[in-house]
Amino acid sequence: MTRQPRQRRTRTPQRGRAITVADLVRSLAGRFERARLVYGHGTDNALDEAAALVFHALRLEHADAPAVYASEVSASGQRRVESLAQRRIGERLPAAYLMKRMWFAGLEFDVDERVLVPRSPIAELIEHRFAPWIDAARVRGILDIGTGSGCIAVASAVAFPRARVDAVDVSRPALAVARGNIRRYALTRRVHAIESDHFNALRGRRYDIIVSNPPYVGASEMRSLPAEYRHEPWLALASGRDGLDSVRVILRQSARHLREEGILVVEVGNSQRALEAAFPGVPFTWLSFERGGGGVFVLLREQLEAHFPRDPATNQRSEAQT
Repeated sequence: MTRQPRQRRTRTPQRGRAITVADLVRSLAGRFERARLVYGHGTDNALDEAAALVFHALRLEHADAPAVYASEVSASGQRRVESLAQRRIGERLPAAYLMKRMWFAGLEFDVDERVLVPRSPIAELIEHRFAPWIDAARVRGILDIGTGSGCIAVASAVAFPRARVDAVDVSRPALAVARGNIRRYALTRRVHAIESDHFNALRGRRYDIIVSNPPYVGASEMRSLPAEYRHEPWLALASGRDGLDSVRVILRQSARHLREEGILVVEVGNSQRALEAAFPGVPFTWLSFERGGGGVFVLLREQLEAHFPRDPATNQRSEAQT
């Protein structure tokens, strides 16, 4: 007798049982856990990641949950979910790149591998209009350094409807994404995407708020990044040996681009300790956030003036001896 090949067992439900949205979310979360995926691009656990992909594949609105969890999923819907699941596991692509979208400060943005996935805790600060650090009523100019997808610039323009926002980035591909998001929210008159290496193209311009989520990953950490993070643009992550190359430029040059009583807000993430060690005398104010996250500091213009005085020989700012 010819031996028949052994059939591969599947996890499909029993015949006649409908597959629901809840079934797919639970099943996908289990697969993600077994695959030991790494999160941090908008979610921090397998269940939320699975729900995001299932809802996207099935074109469901998160506002409709939990009512839709009992809904039956068609065969074509199951195939769409499976296609995303295989790429998430096999390629280690962040969910945001699979969905081509991410939310920031309550707004949806188009994203892809040309830009970082929006996830900065600065979103919470924007939602509170940078209180209590500045009088929102007088804000007329905002600068976003390293704008990427434009999420900080666009969200700031929405929060401050009377302000002009300059969104700068050294990456032309990133600026293309930013311009698309600016057009999406009909903000082309107030938000301007500018190709610039930090302040190089901004001579003479002054702002009430300078905000930045710049590159801040050091060389050692870059070598150990999980696969998910390696899909993001290297230019938006790496910042020299200690992760502070970009932040140093921002600290040295921000004061001359800030108006009176202006503020500088910068995220440095895991490089917080390195920054404090490099500038032990600078009075960084480190912010806390209700939704989690950290590594974000605030400095006032007068603090920058005191600790990064202008070098008259070069008309640039240099670190004071601290």
